[in-house]
Amino acid sequence: MAIALSQLAEYLSRHQLNFKLNAKNHQIITGVNGDHLERFIVIIELDEEGEFFKLYAPNLLPGIKYHRFKDAILQTLLCISWQTKMLQWEYDPSDGEVRAIIEFPLEDSTLTERQFFRCFGALVEIVDTTVPRLRQIVQDSETSPESDTDLAMGERLLLTIQEEAPGLLDLIAQALDARRQRGQSSYS
Repeated sequence: MAIALSQLAEYLSRHQLNFKLNAKNHQIITGVNGDHLERFIVIIELDEEGEFFKLYAPNLLPGIKYHRFKDAILQTLLCISWQTKMLQWEYDPSDGEVRAIIEFPLEDSTLTERQFFRCFGALVEIVDTTVPRLRQIVQDSETSPESDTDLAMGERLLLTIQEEAPGLLDLIAQALDARRQRGQSSYS
């Protein structure tokens, strides 16, 4: 059964969203304005003859490929993925692209308008609330003197983790305590 690109275009048209249909690449490209993030691109893509659905926002964190806190930034994205439904973060090591994506197989089913806009809304909301703070962390750590940067960056990452994954820092602290206790008991 699957779904056709034209059907997804109809969904967008009914909601009066502007878009560009790129049939050659099996994509629809649109832009979204969030509450916290100015216009960003959203790409809707069908693979496997309409049996695999992808919805993603590309190039969200430029400049992290060689960023000295890249690992911490990517770890923060994993924490956000853990706390949210559907959305995943992808990192392309070849060019440093970071994207937010929702993807799943349709196989012998279709994608209803309600399902489509649940995915679309979730992607927009999560990107809009997380990316501005992450971009600020990336920018601040690039412009701060190195001696102050490590501590400040660590504090900002902890704040971001606490905001995006409430309770996660407590779990990490408990795990570190347990690890220390195991280490002490093995040396006694």
